Amino acid sequence: MKEASHFEEIYQANYLKVIRVCMGYVNADEALAKDLAQEVFIKVWEHLASFRKEASISTWIYRITVNTCLLELRKKKYLKGEETFEKLEVAQEEPYAAKERQLKDMYQCINKLPKDSRGIILLELEGVPQKEIASVMGLSHEAVRVRIHRIKNSLTKCVQNDSV
Repeated sequence: MKEASHFEEIYQANYLKVIRVCMGYVNADEALAKDLAQEVFIKVWEHLASFRKEASISTWIYRITVNTCLLELRKKKYLKGEETFEKLEVAQEEPYAAKERQLKDMYQCINKLPKDSRGIILLELEGVPQKEIASVMGLSHEAVRVRIHRIKNSLTKCVQNDSV
């Protein structure tokens, strides 16, 4: 029973972060993001006993999340998201339309990035420390810092000009 309550704590502390990262990978397809999050936590449950504590639990979960999402993208050769964002547009044209539009534009630009860059910026947007991102992505801290700077410049241009 102790194992189950420990898992519940881990789940509660990380679920929203995992779902947001998944949403970024699957063009804001909420149903697919929830499925992927479920897969992530199944893997966490199955391998929790073998967690080696070489990194924090959240870093380990981010790594599982990124790998799970990348596997999904490889399986589906995921679309660039036009139809998903059209559905969002129809569903949410109300009081926060300008803010929603900006957010949608940013996610469309993020989805145009290469997979590794997408993973880095999604983790950065989640507030994951850059050293932790480096660990998750298998890069040096300096490489992550440089990439984040370049990605942010690229996203700024994309949002302003509508192209990466």
